[in-house]
This record gives sequence, C-alpha cells and structure tokens, in this order.
Amino acid sequence: MTTTSNRIPVNIEDEMRRSYMDYAMSVIIGRALPDVRDGLKPSHRRVLFAMRQMGLSASRPYRKCAKIVGEVIGNYHPHGDAPAYDTLVRLAQDFNMRYPLVDGQGNFGSVDGDRPAAYRYTEAKLEALAEALMADLDKDTVDFVPNFDETTTEPTVLPTPIPNLLVNGSSGIAVGMATNIPPHNLTEVVNGIIAIADPEQAFTIDEEGRPQPLTRDEKRRRLAQHISGPDFPTGGILVGRAGIASAYSTGRGTVIVRARTDVEPLGRGGDRQAIIVTEIPYQVNKAKLIERIADLVREKTLEGISDIRDESDRQGMRVVIELKRGELPDVVLNNLYKHTPLQSSFGIIMLAIVDGRPRVLPILELIERFVEFRRDVVRRRTEFELRKAEARAHILDGLRIALDNLDAVITLIRGAKNPAEAREGLMSNFGLSQIQAQAILDMQLQRLTGLERQKILDELAELLKEIERLRTILGSERLVMEIVINELKDARDRFGDARRTEIVDDTSDLNILDLIADEDMAITVSHKGYIKRTSLDEYRFQGRGGAGTIGMRLPDDDYVQHLFVASTHAYLIVYSDRGRAYWLRVHEIPDAGRDARGKSIANLVQMTSGERVADVIAVREFPSEEAQRFVVMGTRKGVIKKTDLKAYSNPRVGGIIAMGVDDDDQVIAVALSSGTDHVFIGTRGGVAIRFPEGRVRTMGRTAYGVRAISLRDGDEVVAMELVGETGAMLTVTANGYGKRTPLAEYRITGRGGLGIRNIQPSDRNGPVVGITHVNDDNQVLIITKDGMVIRMAVAPLRAIGRNTQGVRLIRIDETDRVEALARLDIAEVTADQSEVVAPLETDGAVEEPLDEPEDDGAVEDEPEDE
Repeated sequence: MTTTSNRIPVNIEDEMRRSYMDYAMSVIIGRALPDVRDGLKPSHRRVLFAMRQMGLSASRPYRKCAKIVGEVIGNYHPHGDAPAYDTLVRLAQDFNMRYPLVDGQGNFGSVDGDRPAAYRYTEAKLEALAEALMADLDKDTVDFVPNFDETTTEPTVLPTPIPNLLVNGSSGIAVGMATNIPPHNLTEVVNGIIAIADPEQAFTIDEEGRPQPLTRDEKRRRLAQHISGPDFPTGGILVGRAGIASAYSTGRGTVIVRARTDVEPLGRGGDRQAIIVTEIPYQVNKAKLIERIADLVREKTLEGISDIRDESDRQGMRVVIELKRGELPDVVLNNLYKHTPLQSSFGIIMLAIVDGRPRVLPILELIERFVEFRRDVVRRRTEFELRKAEARAHILDGLRIALDNLDAVITLIRGAKNPAEAREGLMSNFGLSQIQAQAILDMQLQRLTGLERQKILDELAELLKEIERLRTILGSERLVMEIVINELKDARDRFGDARRTEIVDDTSDLNILDLIADEDMAITVSHKGYIKRTSLDEYRFQGRGGAGTIGMRLPDDDYVQHLFVASTHAYLIVYSDRGRAYWLRVHEIPDAGRDARGKSIANLVQMTSGERVADVIAVREFPSEEAQRFVVMGTRKGVIKKTDLKAYSNPRVGGIIAMGVDDDDQVIAVALSSGTDHVFIGTRGGVAIRFPEGRVRTMGRTAYGVRAISLRDGDEVVAMELVGETGAMLTVTANGYGKRTPLAEYRITGRGGLGIRNIQPSDRNGPVVGITHVNDDNQVLIITKDGMVIRMAVAPLRAIGRNTQGVRLIRIDETDRVEALARLDIAEVTADQSEVVAPLETDGAVEEPLDEPEDDGAVEDEPEDE
C-alpha cells in the first residue's frame, strides 16, 4: 500500500521571516495601534460596540461588568476576560481618559495605582459621548465585517463625529513600534478644525480681493492659534512650547509636565511653609510619587523637607510637603522637579493606522485624515437616507395611484384568485412595480378614508422635498463640509469644557539663583565638620569689650574652627587640610538659627575619612581665558603654592587634588588673587613676613609648592593673607586680645625668610590664633571655642605698633579661648555706635625686630602626579 505525501519543503529562514511578519502585522493592525479615523484600538471599539448592542445607553440603568465582559469575549474579542475588563476599566477612568467613554459605578481604580474591584462587583453603561461616537452606525456609514466565529458582524471603525484620537489620545506598544498620543481639549481641537475646514473661513484674500485656498503653512498657523497643546485629565503645567511644536510638525516630540503647586504658611507665626501639590503629571502614580520623595529625603538627596502626607479626598488632590524652618520653597521645589516625577517628560509619537499601515502623522495630516473620514461618513449616511427616502416615495407613489383608481383596484383584487394573480394584475394594468403592488395588497382598509389619503399625499410631498435636499447635498462638496462642521460644533457645545493643563514658557534657562536673594551670610564650620549659614542680621552690633552673643551651640567635645562670609549666589570651593577641593553652593548650606549646630559637611560634599575643612573661598564665576585669577594656598609648615583659578572650573562629585601636602603638614589658608598682591603670613609665635606674590610662580593643581617662611622650632603658621599697599593687619590672640597695625609697618622682604616681630605673645594675651587684613570700612567677627561671637567695627580701633601685646577685644572665661576671626567687607557703623568703642591703649611693649635671612636657600618641591 502506497501513500501520497502533500508536504512541500520550504526554507526555514523564509518561513520564520514570513510567520514573524504575519504576527507583527496582526499585532500592529489588530491589537496595539489605534485607527486614525476613530482613534480606537480594536479592543476599545469592541467593548463600546458590545455595550451598545446590549442597550447600555447613558439613559439606561447600569449593568454588571461581568455581563459586559462576557458579551465582549463571547462575540467580539476572544482574548480572555482580563484584557477585556482592563479595557473597560480604562475607558471609565477619569484620570486616564480626558473624556471618559464609559460611566462606571463602583471601584474602578485610582490615581494611586489601586486595582479596580473584580468585575462581579462593578457596573457600567455608556457615556453620552460614547453614544455620539456610534451615532448613525445603522445607516451604512462604516463597513461591517464578520466577527471571529462569523456568527455576527462588527464595525471596522466607529463613525465618530469628533477626532477622538486627539481628544482622548492613545498609547500602545506593537512589534518594533509604539504610539503615545497625548489627550487634547475638545473645544480647542474642534475650533482648530473649523478654522482650516469650514467653507466660511477656510480661505484667504489675495491682493486683488479674490478668495484663495489656504496653504499648508497657513493651515498650520491657524491650528497653532487654536490648539495650544496637550490637555491632560490630571491637569498639571506644560513647560515650554518647543516640544509641542516639534510633535505637531513632525509627529514626534517631548514635552515637560510639572505638578501644580502652591505654598502655604504653617503654624501661627507662619515661620514655616508647606508646598501643596494639587495636580500631578499625567500617568504618574501619586502613591509611588510620595514614596519616592520620602526615600530621597531619607537618603539626604532632598534637603529641607520635614514631613510629607497625603490629604487627598473627594474634593480633590492635596499632597502636603512640609518644609523646615528657613527653607526656600522655590529651591526645594526645583530639587523636587529634578529628582522626582513631580516633573516628568511625555514623549509624543503620533503613530496610527492609516489605510491599513502604521504611519507617524503631523497634527495637520492627522486632522485632514479625520475630516476626510467624516466627509465619507456624511456622504454614506446621506446616500443611505436618500435610498431609504426614494424607496418610501416609490411605495407612496404606488399607493397614490391605487387611491386615484380605487374602484378599479378593488374590482381587480376582488376578482383575483390569489395574491400572486392580484399582484400581477396591478403591475400590468396600472404600471406598478412589484414592491408597489405588494404595498397596495398589504394596505389596511382604513387607509382608504379621505384623511388617510391626504396623509399619504402629504408624506409623499415631504419625501420628494427631502429627496431633492439629499441629492443637492451629494452634488455639493461644500454642503457636505458644512454638515461635518455643524456636527463638530454640536459635539463641541455638548461635550466641550475648559482647558485643565496650563502651558507656560520654558524656564530651563532660568538659574536657580534667580529664585534666591543675593545677600551675605555668615558661614560657620565646627571642629567636627558641622556647617551652617546664618544671616548677618542675626548678630547684633557691639562695641569693643562686649560680652558677645551665642553664635553656635555645640557639645563639649566640639568647637567652632572656621568662620567665613560669602554671598548666597557664590560657589564655595571647600579646601581640605589634605589639599583636596570640593564644590558647594552657599544656598545649599542649611540656613540655621544663630545658635543652631548646623549640618555635617559630609552630607554636603564627599570628603574622605579624616579630612577636615582648611579654608573656603567664594567664587561667583570662573574667569575667561583672557582674565587672570589665581588661588594661593598656604600650609602649617610654611609652604605656599599658586594655581590658576580656571584649573578648578570643572567640579567633580568626589573633589579634585588642589595641592600636594606632606603627611606631617596640612593646608590652613586659601585665598583668591589677581597676581599682583603681596603675601602676608603670620605665625602662632607672633612672627610675620610680607613678600610680593610674584615671587611665587604659577603651578599645576598637584604640585607641592615652595617655601614661604622659615619657621623657628615649635612655631607654625596660623594665617595667610593677600594684601595690597594700604590698610592694616588685625592680629587676635587666644585670650581675646588683639591689635591693629598699619600694613606699612611690615616691610617687604624676600620669600622664605625668618620674618619680623608681629605681636609679643605672653601668658596675658596667649599665642596668635588669627590675622586678617582690614580697613576702616570693615567689621570683624570673633568666635570662641565655646561658641561666643562678637561683631565689632574696625574703624574705632586705633593703630599701634608691631611689637606690642595689644588690648582686650572680647571678654571670655578662663576655660574659653578665641578660635576664629573673620572680616566683614561692609560698613555698618553709625555715629552712635562708634561712640561706644573706647580708644585703644598700648601696653608699652618695645618692638624688637628679628633676623631676616635672604630667600636664596628656598627649595621647590617637585609636583606629584594626581
């Protein structure tokens, strides 16, 4: 016995390619992408059509969603109950759909990402807008195709009177492509279509006064006048118009959406504030957003937030973000925009099915495709109504003939043997068609009365007029377009509403500093690395010899080590004692009260273990190639180094090497220079040296520097200043004494010398702790180890010689000592205040100059590779 095989050998690669393309096109056309005409995917269209077939109109009672899902998957969409129910739920969610198409009753999910209840618990019916989308569906306006098992038919597209693809948007992922069309405001979209398609408006006037069709550029311009941008159901704020313009002109673009926020005061005094979020970006999960903010606060990525809670209710959304005292809401809000979905980007891809193929469409072409579809719908509906009217008129005309020949018709029918013979007789004797003859046979006797006869004649006359009107419409494209426009206007008047999403100009070029007041702040750093900034107004003015005020409360094992004054708009370059540099904005430093401890620098910059802050310089901007500014660094062992400031213009998270430092040395001072200053260095033992900055050549960041001063045994450098030709040097000792000495008293020497006497240290005044260059316009802040601060004017301090012990500047306890000195470059001394300060008295000490060796033996250390 032999068998015949019908197997056909094929190449596996060809078969895989063909099968994959069939699958891909099936997903693209049949499931994932919307149709450009009605803006619906097949699943959405089938859900709406099934509900219409069930009679679930907006005026009817709700039905269980389980019943709807069964109808959908049983007759139209055989892909499981979960996809069908998910589709039904999304059509009812007002936070996903700009204009919901399903009216849901029960738990249909929330903006927090909560899942909807099971379909056995929820109910639904159509919204009025969904009914409008399916109006005239029975008038042959669209094509019908058999369903999956060919037991019934379903529409290939709905005859929607509105551009649903733009109004409700769409998103989907197919094989190798995706669509993401944002929702728009119905009123704006309809007004835009009217502006370019209404026969009464869609023309321009040339120079000779003749109407001309609109050019495509003019159509785009008119659309831009009416359609300002996407309008999301959750509101929010669209930032910038460039992404909108790109999406509308090319079909692709990206827009930035921000939450809508307000700022409210907290507490009775209103010294604290809260950011109130009332609208969030489209498709952002509110619960996850709050969780994300809380996580970033715990990780110290977000600063200034003390609490966050959700107070949303039926009245609307309300997320409260409480700020710490003194925090600027605009600064915190900008950080929230940067790190959280409170500001999100929405990528627009206007991809839809056009003539059975996926295409990316600019907004003008998308609208033109919809308008052409509506013209076809109106034309097909008119043709259907014309056919129906002509058929009815044909029957009425036959009835009229029968009534005009009533006796003959009755005689013919009475004499006929059967209905078929009567029908043939009517057709042959009176010239009637089979349909007319059958209608006469089916006519009731009551229609033979005079009143009924007149009704037939009146109805026929009206039908003839209607037929003429329908034929006129079909013969005029202008009339067809007028109907399309009038139906658009009717839909706009019925379903249109106000815009929810506000569009503002792009502020990406706005520097965050524009939101922050430009003011000088006192920046305090403790020995253990706690930093804070405080307004200078917090420190009251006092005269010399005052008791001071609390400037920083610290535990017993910590004390104030550094004090700086800088503008909130400046960069702070933080230099560590190990010669590394870190970047920090002044406004990023916590704004704490006068007696607050502040925050650890380790939370602001990534210093390595064991590093301490040596000095900080404030830089508003880095110099250009033509300008020259330098960073001069000094160490405890008397080494100095000069580097071009531009070498520090590229910040790194982990900092960069600023100077090579020996293990037994450390950086103590850093200063900015123009390259023409003098270097002044003072030691703990009361020695000072002054030499031209030009004696120090410019070196790279990793160099070790050169000798600045030769130190005596047991001595070390406590201060390095860059000075000019005028002014004075204010020297302060550990026991609160100090003196102001004219700069001219310090003669210029060579680099690397032993220096001259600056102040006579003793048990009474203690060793030198700080030296600064001052003039009459300055004020100074002096801080002690226990955190006491005194602010005083320089002008009332009388100048005295170098080799003296100075006078008392601040009264301190026996266990306390002066730790830091800072100069304030402001003049705030009034006449009344200057009277408080008594003239200084010298202690009669005799000046004794020290030996001053030349700079011949200074040795330059070799730079070390970074």
